[in-house]
Amino acid sequence: MSRLFGTDGIRGVANVDLKPTTAYALGRAVAHRLVGQGGGIVIGQDTRRSGDMFVAAIVAGATSLGADAHVVGVVPTPALAFITGHGPFAAGIMVSASHNPAADNGLKVLDGDGLKLDDSVENELEALVWRSEELAGRPNDELGRVIDGGARLDEYRAHRIGLAEGIKANGLRLVLDAANGSGSFVGPEILAATGASVEAIHADPDGTNINVRSGATAPSSLAAAVLASGADVGFALDGDADRLIAVDAAGQVVDGDQVLGILALDRLARGALPGGVLVVSVLSNGGLQAVVEAAGGQVVRTPVGDKYILEGMQVSGAGLGGEKSGHVIVLEQTTSGDGIVTALEVLRVMGRRESGLAELAAAIPMLPQQQRAVHARHKDQWEGDPVLQTAIADATRRLGGSGRVLIRPSGTEPALRVMVEGPDADLVAELADLLATLAGERLD
Repeated sequence: MSRLFGTDGIRGVANVDLKPTTAYALGRAVAHRLVGQGGGIVIGQDTRRSGDMFVAAIVAGATSLGADAHVVGVVPTPALAFITGHGPFAAGIMVSASHNPAADNGLKVLDGDGLKLDDSVENELEALVWRSEELAGRPNDELGRVIDGGARLDEYRAHRIGLAEGIKANGLRLVLDAANGSGSFVGPEILAATGASVEAIHADPDGTNINVRSGATAPSSLAAAVLASGADVGFALDGDADRLIAVDAAGQVVDGDQVLGILALDRLARGALPGGVLVVSVLSNGGLQAVVEAAGGQVVRTPVGDKYILEGMQVSGAGLGGEKSGHVIVLEQTTSGDGIVTALEVLRVMGRRESGLAELAAAIPMLPQQQRAVHARHKDQWEGDPVLQTAIADATRRLGGSGRVLIRPSGTEPALRVMVEGPDADLVAELADLLATLAGERLD
């Protein structure tokens, strides 16, 4: 039996791999494990048409075990985390597949503090999902209630507008690509509170166009819009607005690691980076690490996944962390990745340094890096294959001291992820292809 929870909740093609029966069972499992006697669950969704179906199933499951279900409607994932952590809730469930195609959907569970669950708690929930029908339901007078929680989005909106009003971006022109997702409604309003002139694109969701040729995974249309309008900067959210990709005034996409570097270097210069520590994943570029360390900081690496980033921040006492994919956690503002907060922080640095985004990004040169995904039925056997291990060792030797090879099994599919990084772009590409081909031959 395959594991339900991946690196970011439960995901699959809606009504095919991920069925409403799973959402119903998860609602029951969360009510049993996290709510218990009394309390409630807050439930949000992104703009996918299938979201209503899954919310209805979660509500049915949770209320059948006596938990009140507070339904907030379409909200960014970080907004649901904020609402959960600041309200009288035992748990939150976000219905979203983030940056995935519109046909997909997903279920993310948060604890009462608005934080993603420990792996051990996810394992308990998964066991309960598989046997949810064994959980005794409640009689009519003990069923949970369905409560309209839509007004609670105003709490998140007010907090973020408060952050924006502290940034003076008058005269600056920006383009926001909302990916036709859940940032479409609050994103432009919050960014406009900085005083900037905001042009919103891909902010007209219809249930089927989320992430379609738009957003953080497809920033080319944002780049074109920035150039066409002569804007100073562009920001692209993903479908649930928890990540951000930036584009400079010349229409060039700024790497997510460079965005992290911009924020880290500014804080280091001001003595405002707790412990001088930046937390990143194992995939973050070595160029970022070199620049931060040269400025007197320290880089701590974690497994891939923003919940592991947050855990690393909590252990190390760091105030800033994130992934090159655009997930950034600014702990003084939020305990989860929030693309809108990241955009505000970039605008704050641009104003403080009186610099354009391109100039700030140039201070964090990236090493050439190549990634490959290889179909591998026996993905977990890569460490035990002597031929592959010899090839990895040889590739590492050829890269020299400033390069590295990272191999990791996918957490959601029968695939092996191959990453090669080093100063020589041609050699990096050659070795990535070589290792990917060999891994496919040996492990499929």
